[in-house]
Amino acid sequence: MKSLYSAFLCVALTAAASCAQAQTVKLKVAHFLPSTSNAQANIIEPWCAQLEKESAGRIQCQIYPSMQLGGTPAKLADMARNGVADIVWTAPAYSAGKFPRVEALELPFVLPYGGKAGNAIIWDYYEQYAKDDFKGYKVLVVHGDGGMSLHTRGKRVNTLADLNGLKLRASSRTAAKTIESLGATPVSMPPAQMTEAISKGVVDGALAAWEVVPATKLDEVTQFHSVTPEGQPAFGYTVLTMLMNQRRFDALPADLQAIIERNSGKALSERFAEAWDKATEAAESAAPEAALARIEPAAYAEMQKASASAIEQWIGEANGKNLDGKALIDGVRNLAAGNR
Repeated sequence: MKSLYSAFLCVALTAAASCAQAQTVKLKVAHFLPSTSNAQANIIEPWCAQLEKESAGRIQCQIYPSMQLGGTPAKLADMARNGVADIVWTAPAYSAGKFPRVEALELPFVLPYGGKAGNAIIWDYYEQYAKDDFKGYKVLVVHGDGGMSLHTRGKRVNTLADLNGLKLRASSRTAAKTIESLGATPVSMPPAQMTEAISKGVVDGALAAWEVVPATKLDEVTQFHSVTPEGQPAFGYTVLTMLMNQRRFDALPADLQAIIERNSGKALSERFAEAWDKATEAAESAAPEAALARIEPAAYAEMQKASASAIEQWIGEANGKNLDGKALIDGVRNLAAGNR
């Protein structure tokens, strides 16, 4: 009788294990851009397809673009933490003050232009300096927007003096500090609002990455695009991340966890970099030569010097949060120097 019971128990346990192994997991993935965006069409969708293929259909994604799960972009990180979404793609800077170490990456004239160049530094910085910003999350990737440029309506910006009196869209607190240090007035707003704001004259332009120009139709409302000297760091960066609910990840079978792991981190960073560089190159090459406001080296150096006040201000604020602000910015600079 005892052996018969053991046999039944063995069969039951085996069946339960097989059931768990065959379970289909549907992940809710939310972000703030349209479904036609570069991020969804060229990274998130192919990434999800890769997970589904490697799991033989056991991992599936349901993507919710344009904040379809409700809330605002500033709430996306909380939505992942609270389980409203399983995975979100967002900018940490949208949740002001919650990810202070990452802000060092967004300071002016620190990181190089380009998805590949910038992302290598950003991922290394995350692993060495910024993991404490993301406690409670399963971090799938931290990457950048390839570097921001100035896009203006009605006024060509070639020098520091050209920025005086301009109102410019800022994507974050750090971008706002950069704009202010250069003598312009920052106006914070998400990407979805900046084109209309420029067309109506609410702002005179935007500090934004080339990658978003076609998607937001920024090229239709701006006449000039400032170009920094070849090989020099960007005006600033927006850091972006894919965050997963940690409990959701921990509850997955080990083999599905392994599939997500090997398609995340550096592998996902490189996937974003490739798509960002293609989109950036296409947007830049579509701009007519007459629209490019080329900044000479001397004028660029003057802008760098003026922006130092934004960096000093950030260091002071970081120190006030019991962080070593100087060590963090030095960490970014050292990584950037090592990747040249």
